[in-house]
Amino acid sequence: MAEAYFRKFTDGQWRCESAGTDPTGYVHPLAIAVMGEDAIDIAAHTSKSLASFAKEDWDYVVTVCDRAAEACPVLAAAVVVLHWPFPDPAEASGSREQQLTAFRETRDAIKRRVGELLRGLKGN
Repeated sequence: MAEAYFRKFTDGQWRCESAGTDPTGYVHPLAIAVMGEDAIDIAAHTSKSLASFAKEDWDYVVTVCDRAAEACPVLAAAVVVLHWPFPDPAEASGSREQQLTAFRETRDAIKRRVGELLRGLKGN
């Protein structure tokens, strides 16, 4: 979700990649659904491993869950590392609607934080 918002808000001018500490190879169907509600299609995205980006230099690395923050020293070459501790909506239980609510809350929080970061950078 964060990758999609960074791409959208920078009009594709930034190279943005999403990777995880425990990639599954696919994007959760509920993430696809809630991003679709915001007119962003992530159906073709894939879940990638942090290891595939570990040897690259990055200006920014943003972690979005506690497990990622623990694993991100492998990307220590980043100029700026930000940690945004969102609950992992994939771990939500309950009805489908309760799970969708968890995904929507995380989506909205990520969207807000990405926008705040980019507005702050424009102000510099």
